[in-house]
Amino acid sequence: MIGLGNGVRVYLACGVTDMRKGISGLAALAQDVLRQNPTSGALFAFRGRKGDRIKLLTWDGQGFCLYYKVLENGRFPWPSPADGVARLTSAQMAMLWEGMDWRRPAWSAPPSRVA
Repeated sequence: MIGLGNGVRVYLACGVTDMRKGISGLAALAQDVLRQNPTSGALFAFRGRKGDRIKLLTWDGQGFCLYYKVLENGRFPWPSPADGVARLTSAQMAMLWEGMDWRRPAWSAPPSRVA
């Protein structure tokens, strides 16, 4: 997974994105649809129609980085188009990248007390 710091802002473009779009097209979506500066250092996530593909776009200070993942099985959990834009934490983004449902994580049991 991409090493995200705690302070990184993560934005999901809710709904479907045309996965034929490259860096320029996704940067335009970040600016026009998500209303964010694509060179701000934030991470922008886009999902395709089938739900098995995701693209992440970020600016590293020198240029854009584009990450692309296709799940072998299953679909990436995604908000409906009516939600517009969703903001995730770094931990939620890590779960999403692994194909886990970041909206309903399975929490482990609380730690036991040491006597």
